[in-house]
Amino acid sequence: MLVHPEIDPIIFSIGPAAVRWYGLMYLLGFVSFYFLMKSRMQRIDSPFKNSEQISDFLFYGAMGVILGGRLGYCMFYAPHLFAEFTPATLPILKIDVPLWGILRFTDGGMSFHGGAMGVIAATLLYAWKFSIPAFKLGDFIAPAIPTGLFFGRVGNFLNGELWGRTPEVPWGMLFRDGGPLPRHPSMLYEAFLEGLVLFCILWFVSREPRSRGMMSGLFLIGYGVF
Repeated sequence: MLVHPEIDPIIFSIGPAAVRWYGLMYLLGFVSFYFLMKSRMQRIDSPFKNSEQISDFLFYGAMGVILGGRLGYCMFYAPHLFAEFTPATLPILKIDVPLWGILRFTDGGMSFHGGAMGVIAATLLYAWKFSIPAFKLGDFIAPAIPTGLFFGRVGNFLNGELWGRTPEVPWGMLFRDGGPLPRHPSMLYEAFLEGLVLFCILWFVSREPRSRGMMSGLFLIGYGVF
């Protein structure tokens, strides 16, 4: 039986600002996406013509992940946060202001369901604004998405969250909030399958241009199966 190391979620703090492992994993996911898109930019099926367009789309996608993920968490798991306004101190002005519950990112977390819907919405918005066929854009970015999923699940492991059910295998792991029995380290399974394995599959299949919608569909099917 293994024991989760209970890693401090905060890497370091500077005054009231704290850098967290989970936030760092998001950053690594965005950075990896950028460089993967840049490496594919010269392909004939690329919707991006320069690095600035990739940066623009990354901004859309990041906003979709963060806003969608947070709204999804509040909708699915903590709807009471929509009605809560709690005083929070502004470090620079040193005054208390009422902060809406959904903006208190330290209260609760993010939801993959919401993040996925946010990214889809952001992709459709970007495609509409720049007159790009939606499936052309979706097919092109699909092979890079699993890297973000990989880093996100590693962040879940560092936080000691999203563990699975009680296993009958020797690698069950005790988690701080998982009760007295060991649990499947499900987040590591997902990091490997929906992150590394799915990335390899999509990257291999996308070496040549494919039929419109194929890569988007393969990503959704692969993610669902894994």
